[in-house]
Amino acid sequence: MSTKADYTDEEWAALLRAPIVAGMAISIADPGGPIEVTKELMATIRAVTAPQSQDGLVTAVSQEIQALAQERKNPAGDFKPSGPAPGDQVLEELKRVRGILTAKATPEEAKAFGQWLLTVAQQAADAAKEGGFMGFGGEQVSSGEEEMLSRLRTTLGVDGG
Repeated sequence: MSTKADYTDEEWAALLRAPIVAGMAISIADPGGPIEVTKELMATIRAVTAPQSQDGLVTAVSQEIQALAQERKNPAGDFKPSGPAPGDQVLEELKRVRGILTAKATPEEAKAFGQWLLTVAQQAADAAKEGGFMGFGGEQVSSGEEEMLSRLRTTLGVDGG
């Protein structure tokens, strides 16, 4: 099993921000109003701090994110995608994380971590309906979010959600 000691400070910081970035991908894919974004953010936080996986690396990263949050520190650091293609920046960041995991984690850890990131994104996508009026109508997961989830599956090399 890999531990924090197996990663450089920069690599570990990338692992810490990865689940936040995965949730961010959904908000970027279809930026709804402030209520939708808040619901997606809250779902991301819940998924990050209570991972379904019992993998040691996932647990270690989740616990450190919780500790950072208690210290009022942003685990995403200064990562702020901008410009004409913020979704592509998010995917590039997660591709970099996959490369770090491929190089340093066991194959099982890398798969569990990638699956966790996809689960975070899926829970963010499921958190708020897009479109509609005052909560009526709309769709649970928009086509933009579905497309981003598909791109995340490819980038992370995992199935499902």
